[in-house]
Parts: sequence; C-alpha cells; structure tokens
Amino acid sequence: MPLPALLILGFFGLFLIWFTQKKGLGSLTVFIALVLIGLFSFQPFTSPLLMKLERKHSRFFATKTPVEYVMVLGHSHIVDDEIPATSELSRTALMRLTEGIRIHLMYPTSKLILSGYDGGNEVSHAKMLARVAMALGVNKKSILLLETAKNTWEEAIQAAAVISNSHLVLVTSASHMDRALYEFKSAGLNPIPAPTNFMAQKEIQLPWIKYSPRAQYLEQFEKYWHEQLGQLWQRLRDNIMIEKTTFKGDPVTAPEDNIKN
Repeated sequence: MPLPALLILGFFGLFLIWFTQKKGLGSLTVFIALVLIGLFSFQPFTSPLLMKLERKHSRFFATKTPVEYVMVLGHSHIVDDEIPATSELSRTALMRLTEGIRIHLMYPTSKLILSGYDGGNEVSHAKMLARVAMALGVNKKSILLLETAKNTWEEAIQAAAVISNSHLVLVTSASHMDRALYEFKSAGLNPIPAPTNFMAQKEIQLPWIKYSPRAQYLEQFEKYWHEQLGQLWQRLRDNIMIEKTTFKGDPVTAPEDNIKN
C-alpha cells in the first residue's frame, strides 16, 4: 500500500543521509516520499480516481423481478463484549450490511446471505454480521451463512452452489463492485449490483477541507490502489491457472442458536 511503501522509501533516504556519502540522493529520496504522500492525500488528485471506479454502477433500484437472495460480502470485525455489536463490525462491513438489510426488507421473502470466515477471531465474520442483522430486526430464518469463504472468489463459488439460477442482488463496496462482479460471473452467476460505501465526492465546498492533505483522501487512494492491484491479480491468476478449483462440501449453515441477539 502507498503509505507504508513511501515511509520505507523515506526512511531509506534518511539512512543514505545519515550513514553514507550519498546525502544528495538521500535528500532527493526523502523529498520524493514526502511529495507523494502529500499528493496521495490531496482531494483533487485522489477523489477523481476513486470516483471513476465507484460510479461504474448506480445504486440499487427496485426491480419488477422478485429477488430471491441478497448477498452481503464480508469485510472485517473484532470481538469485544464491552461495546455494541454494531461497533464490532468495521465501518465497511456495517455499511454493506445496512444496505443488504434495506434491500432484503424490500423483498420480505428473500434470503439474506452473509459471508466471511473468522479471520483469527473466535466468531466468524458471517456470524457477527448475523448478530447485528437480527439486532436490527431481520428474522433469523431469513439468514444463510457462508462461514468459510476467505476471499471474493470463494464467496462466489460457495454462492453458486447455493443460488444456482435464482435472482441474486450482490451488495459490496462501490469500489469493490467491479472485481466482485467479475468473480461472480466467472462462477456462473449474473447478480444485480448494489454498490454501497461510496467514499469519493466532488461537491466539497469548504476550501480548507478540499485543498488540505487529509487522511480520508489518502484512504481513498489506498482503496483505488488496492482495487487496481486486485484486478491485475485476477488477470494474472486467470492466465496461469490451468483449471479453477471448486469448493467441496456444503458451505451453508443457518444461524446457530448461540448467536447473541
């Protein structure tokens, strides 16, 4: 990612200044690192890049065709009984889940599919999403969990084993939607995109917010860079794979009785 890479570059420049005779090269290296950190934290540069990626798909509108499944792709969470369940989800996960619940309520007979493995925690991400969904009023019987999917490709493969030719709405971050659709279509599905968690904006009126370096703009560039690397990996992977592996076994579970309300 840009920030750690540029910090390493900057410290390398300091090493050259302090411990070698190449002080000029070291100074130039530090200068380049600082300029790039500033550029990647500058809204007029970062937001247009991410916005182009995020706005490829419009927000979800109600369809005449009944929706049978609404799938929310996982992100991350923590486990901390001292804070509300909604705070245990990452901001991205909460945004995705909220949009998934909104669409699910538009189609009361639909099933809400929640995905994500434990990520080193004692509770799977899918189960944590289910806890919050039920706390927000979703019926337990309407939820299906994919608790072993570790990435978007595995989520797509496991979903294909469950959904088959049913009508599916796919909920994920707007910046991630292109990559997610690629994986789901490769798995034989044709989901309706429902992007959420839009981050980039152009209508920023306050100049001290728009033209000063800010962490939120650096985060936007990191999102853009992450998705570009992800799409590059997809192309490389598909070129070198002789045959794609498939998930074996039944990946779907229903929310267990021990899910906290």
